[in-house]
Amino acid sequence: MSAGLQGAIETAPVTRLHEHRSYDLADFAVPDGREEEWRFTPLRRLRGLHTDSPPEPTATVAVQIDPAPEVKTFSAERSVAHVGRTFIPADRVSAQAYASFDEATVITVPAEADASRPTFVTVTGSGSAGYGHLLVQAEPFSRAVVVLDYRGSATYADNVELVVGDGALLSLVSVQDWDDDAVHAAHHYATLGRDARLRHAVVTLGGSVVRLGAEVRYDGPGGDAELTGLYFADAGQHLEHRLFVDHDVPNCRSRVTYKGALQGEDAHAVWIGDVLIRPEATGTDTYEYNRNLVLTDGTRVDSVPNLEILTGEIIGAGHASASGRLEDHHLFYLMTRGIPFEEARKLVIRGFFGQLIDTIEVPELRTRIAEAVEAELERSL
Repeated sequence: MSAGLQGAIETAPVTRLHEHRSYDLADFAVPDGREEEWRFTPLRRLRGLHTDSPPEPTATVAVQIDPAPEVKTFSAERSVAHVGRTFIPADRVSAQAYASFDEATVITVPAEADASRPTFVTVTGSGSAGYGHLLVQAEPFSRAVVVLDYRGSATYADNVELVVGDGALLSLVSVQDWDDDAVHAAHHYATLGRDARLRHAVVTLGGSVVRLGAEVRYDGPGGDAELTGLYFADAGQHLEHRLFVDHDVPNCRSRVTYKGALQGEDAHAVWIGDVLIRPEATGTDTYEYNRNLVLTDGTRVDSVPNLEILTGEIIGAGHASASGRLEDHHLFYLMTRGIPFEEARKLVIRGFFGQLIDTIEVPELRTRIAEAVEAELERSL
């Protein structure tokens, strides 16, 4: 066989971005911003989370849980906490958070249990630094909704580990509603068992810099992951979302839908969507989509969908990305029916976000997010 033909049928992934993983912080070099995985992130604004001298953790970042089917907290017996798990830090900040947390929280949803109400995990900062770790275990054939609510002011890095057992359904909503001066770097790692379902929603409204990565891996066929996100960047905010869906098991499904809006000088949104379909992942069905509304001048959007397919035996795969201003014909349609320009503008933006908000399973949270979007719109008038 010729060298050219050998290259044509090579099935090793081209990308190497997600291969380097370690619990050892020393295995990750300090990034300088030229690396592909860091080139959009304003490192100088991370307050040292990525450096050899990260901020010392304090006790002023509080975590509250209300209620939970079964909640356990443990101190730094990290090797015990992760026996049998697939979580391994994927970059220096994630490894730093793993090495530095004082106490982690484990939420267990017992097998076949159907949680009657959501579990709220509230993380509140008060101007200092902190590190955290949360493990949510949805045992086989269970159902539960977990809400992560970040608020206050802090420099905070954490890892969120989601283990969804065979036939289980876990819905997780992560709300980044920090004060304007907060810095938050988070990584969510999800593993789906056979016929498991994950509904993962991210809402990012607050903070000076927020960088959130979400990864999905499959441990058995039939896994189904829905990843949705909503973000609204104001002047000076940097909101960055990175996703990686690793299809390495047959007959699994994933859908990624993220929408954002930007307004104000130097508002910056970054969305990176990586989907890898490995040779063994026959029968995969996947699609990823990102759309951004640019509401004022002086903003910046970086939207990069990546799709790598190493087998032709799939149901479907695709991606789309679009960034731009409001469509004139939408505004014109409403204004010709007597609706003033500013009200027409609000209606279009409400509709833009409305479908994603409606997918959130907690009614009071839907109301809160809709009101927060309204408040953002008022700022631009």
